[in-house]
Amino acid sequence: MSVLISEDVWGPAFEVLAKTTEISKQPDLWQDPVALKTAAGKASALVVRNRTQVTKDLLSACPNLKVVARAGVGLDNIDVQAADELGIAVVAGLGANAVSVGEMALGLALSLMRNIARGDVDTRGGQWRRDAGRELSGSTWGLVGCGATGLATAKLLAGFDCKILGFDPAIAAADERLRALEIDLVGLEEVLSKADVVSLHAPAVAATHHMINAQSLASMKPTAFLINVARGELVDETALIHALESGQIAGAGLDVRGSEPPQLGKLETLPNVVLAPHVAGITNESQRRITDILAQDIARALAGEPLQFAVGSTKS
Repeated sequence: MSVLISEDVWGPAFEVLAKTTEISKQPDLWQDPVALKTAAGKASALVVRNRTQVTKDLLSACPNLKVVARAGVGLDNIDVQAADELGIAVVAGLGANAVSVGEMALGLALSLMRNIARGDVDTRGGQWRRDAGRELSGSTWGLVGCGATGLATAKLLAGFDCKILGFDPAIAAADERLRALEIDLVGLEEVLSKADVVSLHAPAVAATHHMINAQSLASMKPTAFLINVARGELVDETALIHALESGQIAGAGLDVRGSEPPQLGKLETLPNVVLAPHVAGITNESQRRITDILAQDIARALAGEPLQFAVGSTKS
């Protein structure tokens, strides 16, 4: 029994697991598909983040593989259906980084509304521009996606006395979690047209590809801010650049991009944009929670025991 880690994933729980199980940590292995297939073909467990492409071809070359462990929540880099068909379990730390993502969403919004990032650059350059910002308190926040990270964001907003609108076709309006957080579930058009801040929390699937496009951006307030802490594929970046340059929206905070790492371009030059390198879900606390979850289920999988955090149909 051996565990292969193909990206930069580690934590105290893996140190404990390593006392009883062979672990091969190769954080750059995801960049070499041939070497990855060779190494994974000998492993009983594969641990990935979001860069390793766990395809049907890769899974089919792994006769000993019992479990794929995803250090995060998005599953767009894993062919879960193929794993199910091959009897390979997929586990993920769903919800374990929700608070981290929610805090990042608020941080990006506050940075934009109070000109924090721009003010830092200006002040370091010798300028003393005391531009007026805007308060988040009392504003309307729109959630596109009301899963774990959307709900965590709403909970953090409670102290800001915001009206919260939510859009999520997979959740019923009577959901107790929404009612407890006073989230008003409405259509996407209403979220976009009424919110002062729109944050994205949806997965990258066919139905959400470029859901934020020229048409949807045109329906937003010219004073509104767009925050993306989900997946870059949700946003048409060409349309976003036009909206930012033309004043269709006031600004954008982007933790994720259409391609990562992105080529330097127009977005990097715009003063009404705050950028981050896909770190919304990465905090010391969230990574410890996630690695605890993964290490526990890997140990269960290797022992032939039922799993607690499986996301596909294969539970053990």
